[in-house]
Amino acid sequence: MSAENLAYAVAQVVHNFGAAAVVGGAVGASWLAAGDFGRQRSTAWLVLAGWAAQAASGASLGAISLHYYGQLPDIHGVALAALWLKVACAIAGFALAALWLWRAADWSEAARRRAWRLLTALAVVALAAAAFLRWFS
Repeated sequence: MSAENLAYAVAQVVHNFGAAAVVGGAVGASWLAAGDFGRQRSTAWLVLAGWAAQAASGASLGAISLHYYGQLPDIHGVALAALWLKVACAIAGFALAALWLWRAADWSEAARRRAWRLLTALAVVALAAAAFLRWFS
């Protein structure tokens, strides 16, 4: 087993678990923990960590390529657009999860529900963009 393949595999595992956390956490908070502020708060921490894992592992995939090949992956067109969409979703998702943790205690239940719906949408869009990034790169 080469160190390069191991590095890519470990980064991809972290990336996959991050994706599971942001999608599953947002969906779970929306439906399973609706109305339960304590569970939603715990889940917001999971979603925040998931977005952080997504960003860090995504960046590490590029860094691994840079280390082993001396350049970032050569992507263009649809793949590049998908990458930028994923980055935008990660930034927005992380910011909204952090805002939820900071301010949601002062929000109405309807406002918290809207935030979870937006977090779900961001996660689903990021996951869909990942398929386009993978396929078109």
